[in-house]
Amino acid sequence: NSEIDVILMDIKMPVMDGYTATREIKKRFPNIPIIAQTAYAMADEKSKSIEAGCNAYLAKPIRPKHLIQIITEFLQ
Repeated sequence: NSEIDVILMDIKMPVMDGYTATREIKKRFPNIPIIAQTAYAMADEKSKSIEAGCNAYLAKPIRPKHLIQIITEFLQ
């Protein structure tokens, strides 16, 4: 969908994990910003997210001000 400006990607999903989904999306749409979000804030989650192609990382619970700040950076 060409009207999508940013994607909030959950890392732990039942059928396909967020890392795989991010890689697939970036193959087709390399310029769309993807923000990883997860409740599993392990030490390596951020680096794994960035390596998969995510542009930013947020650990849950997400602070609304922080989310808005990150989204704003990508939409400018």
